[in-house]
Amino acid sequence: MIHQKIYLAADALVFSKSGEHLQLLLIRRKNEPNVGMWAFPGGFVEDDEELEAAAIRELEEETGLKLPAIKQVHTFGKVGRDPRFRTVSIVYYAIVNAADHSVKGADDALEAQWVNVKDITEMAFDHKQNLEFALQVLEEELR
Repeated sequence: MIHQKIYLAADALVFSKSGEHLQLLLIRRKNEPNVGMWAFPGGFVEDDEELEAAAIRELEEETGLKLPAIKQVHTFGKVGRDPRFRTVSIVYYAIVNAADHSVKGADDALEAQWVNVKDITEMAFDHKQNLEFALQVLEEELR
């Protein structure tokens, strides 16, 4: 018999290319842990929800940005990545034109903002390492 206490989350990395700058849509966390820190829009998957749908729902709830589809980048599940409990995150991505989308922090996000990727120095949880991984994987697409 298996006894697990693992939480499943879905996060969205939404990139925008503006001239030579690559931007990422981030939220500032409203709740602990890591209150006030930048993070990917995302959250926990509902019991009856498909994974991609969860990422799309969380993105819209936290930023107001509604996308019809996103693509999976990777799954992150290192033990200890969330201080509350074991969490596995499926991370998705999309590339849009930021000028075509207004965003606003809502739900459990204090704010939502397009941030130049080169200016991102610290993020909640392990999101900075996850971003670095995604940038390597998506290097060709993000040029």
